[in-house]
Amino acid sequence: MRYLVVGAGFSGAVIARELAEAGHIVTVIDTRDHVAGNAYDYTNEHGIRIHKYGPHLFHTNNKVVYEYLGKFTEWVPYQHRVKAMLTDGRFVTLPVNRKTKEIVGEDNVIDIFFRPYSKKMWGMELEALNPEVINRVPIRDDDNELYFPDDLYQAVPRDGYTTMVQNILDHRGIQVYLNTPYDKRKSLAYDHVFNSMPIDQYFDFKYGYLPYRSIRFETCSLPLPVALPSTTINFTHDGPQTRVTEWKQIPFHGENKYLTTLTFETPCCYTENNFERYYPVKDAEGKNRDVYLKYKHETPENMTFIGRCGLYAYLDMHQAVNSALAIARNFLVNNKVNT
Repeated sequence: MRYLVVGAGFSGAVIARELAEAGHIVTVIDTRDHVAGNAYDYTNEHGIRIHKYGPHLFHTNNKVVYEYLGKFTEWVPYQHRVKAMLTDGRFVTLPVNRKTKEIVGEDNVIDIFFRPYSKKMWGMELEALNPEVINRVPIRDDDNELYFPDDLYQAVPRDGYTTMVQNILDHRGIQVYLNTPYDKRKSLAYDHVFNSMPIDQYFDFKYGYLPYRSIRFETCSLPLPVALPSTTINFTHDGPQTRVTEWKQIPFHGENKYLTTLTFETPCCYTENNFERYYPVKDAEGKNRDVYLKYKHETPENMTFIGRCGLYAYLDMHQAVNSALAIARNFLVNNKVNT
């Protein structure tokens, strides 16, 4: 059987690998000039590894996903820590813990940490967002200083995410074509298409545009050995930037005695950033989900939508891999094409 996978990120790569290992021929295409999707990383001229589309920190309680990806990389333990900079320059711990509440006052937590961030990140007032978005980083009553305190597996790939995805795609049954946009006529040459492109774009926006938030990244290098007190600093001011990341503080992200590299993030609407879609907008009323479901109901029989843009869902890396494994394995079983 011949299959087409649209998108060479985690979702597409994992599905392609599962199909290829079942004995089938898989073509993977991507509009970008690289694999790994938004997890793509590279080493800059100072020997420091940069995540082009913002920091990606792997964390999960899913042992199956952790061990699956471990076949394609050597994991390096890393527990992420984040500080927030108050408007007076002081640093406090995020997620908000007992000490942070003592410093700012418990009654001020929402207005200092959640309300301005939500406005910048999502372009919406806090009350207009689905509560699930806010609950991703819960307020704590202990002295925890880890950003993902409840996840058993926390690590980064020793050689980077790009190399990991390249290893997933390294199979004789997989062919990868970059700088290659999807054309609906391509579907005719394949038995099935696994498509990670924006589902509303596939249907020519017939039910309207699904909104996304995007990020503009500004990267600079400073003549300092270390610049920040933690890997990532969130801003609590009402300026446009939400956070800054210092890459050298992540293990195996480069050594440089004299320089450090920082990336600042400014959220925006995807239409203001070359239509780079990063975060589906989960509104409190669920209107965006309703529009997505209209598109989903019209999915052709020979197509499965995958990934953040295909499913219009916010997926962490481990969730994207878990979803892709389930989609591929169920497809192989249900269509009785597993060799």
